[in-house]
Amino acid sequence: MPPIDMTNPEKIKFFIENYEKTARLRMRWNNLYSDKLQKAATLTREERGYRVEDVLKETMAGGLPTITRDNISGARNKRKIPLRDAAYIPGIKDMRKGHSIVDVGLADPEKDPTVVRPDTDLKPDPKMRPVNPKHSRLIYKGLPNFGREVYLRERNKMAPEEKYYFLETTGWEYGWRLHDSYFGRHAPEYGRVWLLTRGSASRSGPQPDPDHYQTIKLPGPDKCNM
Repeated sequence: MPPIDMTNPEKIKFFIENYEKTARLRMRWNNLYSDKLQKAATLTREERGYRVEDVLKETMAGGLPTITRDNISGARNKRKIPLRDAAYIPGIKDMRKGHSIVDVGLADPEKDPTVVRPDTDLKPDPKMRPVNPKHSRLIYKGLPNFGREVYLRERNKMAPEEKYYFLETTGWEYGWRLHDSYFGRHAPEYGRVWLLTRGSASRSGPQPDPDHYQTIKLPGPDKCNM
């Protein structure tokens, strides 16, 4: 919407007329309800001499019965001997005992010295496993046999659980620790999975089953024994 041209005489006349009309309406409303406005603006009630202390006193007096009631119920529920659910309550220093990645068997202190820490160290456990020195040396050598691309290619051949202790992205949930799953422990012995993949991903596509794979049809009017 374009801005209003305040220099236009017709628009100036329009604004002046609206301002005057609004002023007349407000004046008329004030004249009609002047008595109510005067009554609402002034305190015409009888002065009783209340002070702030009097109001606070009445408020406290109204709450005294609740204090008496709470004292009676507290005396009824009070125990002479305190109840102890446990002889020892663990604190912050005990949070790491039995819960670190070393205790649960995810990390090996001999391979990763960074996981060896005292129980009072409450920093989070590392997520990434130590990089193999053989792979680290690839970064600092020149191309074409070494370098960053070769390093990333070699690291990509490793499974995610071989590089990290914990999941970094939700995409790793598919295939994470697959060797520990049912498929890793019951892998096919004769390459049946590979044959199925090769047959379905070939250039000609999946082929129909041979005749001896089809269901047996009993002899009938449309089929006779040869």
